[in-house]
Amino acid sequence: MIKAVRGTRDLLPPETALWNFVESAVRDVFRAYNFQEIRTPIFESTELFARGVGEETDIVAKEMYTWEDRGRADSDKGQSLTLRPEATAGIVRAYIEHKLGDRGLNKLYCIGPMFRRERPQKGRYRQFYQIDAEIIGPPSAGSESPARDAEVLEMLATLLDRLGITGWTLELNSVGCPNDRVAFNEALRKALDPVKDKMCADCQRRAVTNPLRVFDCKVPEDQPIIDALPRISQFLDEGCRKHFEAVQEILTKVGIPFSLNDRLVRGLDYYTRTAFEFTHGALGAQNAILGGGRYDGLSEALGGPAAPGIGFAIGEDRLVMSLQESASAAGVVKKPDLYIAPLGAGMNAEAARLARELRRHDLVADLGDETFRLKKSFEAATKAGAKYILIVGENEVKTDAFALKNLATGDQISVPRADLPRRIQE
Repeated sequence: MIKAVRGTRDLLPPETALWNFVESAVRDVFRAYNFQEIRTPIFESTELFARGVGEETDIVAKEMYTWEDRGRADSDKGQSLTLRPEATAGIVRAYIEHKLGDRGLNKLYCIGPMFRRERPQKGRYRQFYQIDAEIIGPPSAGSESPARDAEVLEMLATLLDRLGITGWTLELNSVGCPNDRVAFNEALRKALDPVKDKMCADCQRRAVTNPLRVFDCKVPEDQPIIDALPRISQFLDEGCRKHFEAVQEILTKVGIPFSLNDRLVRGLDYYTRTAFEFTHGALGAQNAILGGGRYDGLSEALGGPAAPGIGFAIGEDRLVMSLQESASAAGVVKKPDLYIAPLGAGMNAEAARLARELRRHDLVADLGDETFRLKKSFEAATKAGAKYILIVGENEVKTDAFALKNLATGDQISVPRADLPRRIQE
């Protein structure tokens, strides 16, 4: 038997109803903040991620699904392509390619699959789903403003509240500007040099190639060493410090609780200034639901114009998991309002006609088959979770009145065709 590849999975009913509920809430909330949907290809040139995400990141170095695409003829040189491991680089590529900066400030979001070859664990898959949103535009459109950072964070708090996810925590940090990080990286290298040999293999490599990534380490034995390292907050210039203070001031004013975490860094090279994570206890040790931050130099790194931006990615798999473990998931799955049971030859057509009429009134109707005995129809209606069973037989069609039975109470009445929608809805 052929099974799904390890690290992938099938999303099946009724769980998919929860996914639809989440995505519907996302679209409603994002619409209120004037975000518009963008859809980019699920694979891009490998160079996009190498330049945008960073060649020394774990994503580019170890986790991407990359292949050489053959040319039109066997002698043609192929192009290196990669399944997208994240969405921001592709959105910024589209921003540059289509000159979206001419429109001013862009508020964009996308929902879709991403791909990383990492070790599967609770809520993490090799094909996973992200909800991604970005505010990006030329500096003249206000894209650098701390108000944009605060707006994104307030929108996310609104979304989690709308979904009924309680007990979330917002952690904030500033990772500064590129100039700040030059000085910070120097200090980190100096601090790591005498202790790096005591750390895990990943940290030993990061200490040389990109010491900021050491803060991503989750190995328990390395934490006392990491706790003693310098913090980026000690190296912020005046502009970055004031920007971060302004973000905090707005969040306090609008009533969004947060805590400062100067160990928080984002795992991709393009981040600058504000970095953030929302966490939730239902997910265990790996408790981040979503994260993001500002990336003011990414457009230039990809050959585009200056276009400061801020964005985030929600791990939809983990968000749904949080929802499943909270009371807010109750009632999301819509059960059939009624099961229509045709009885006898020629009744399938009559039942289909009646189902069409009732569905026009936004009722969820499931259909049986005229070959079923009444007992089998009742069993099927119960298994489907229907509230009512509606019997369509020769006598009912002649009188244009149908037996409607409440499966919970056992009460049965005869209802004229014209009254059926009202009686079922009541």
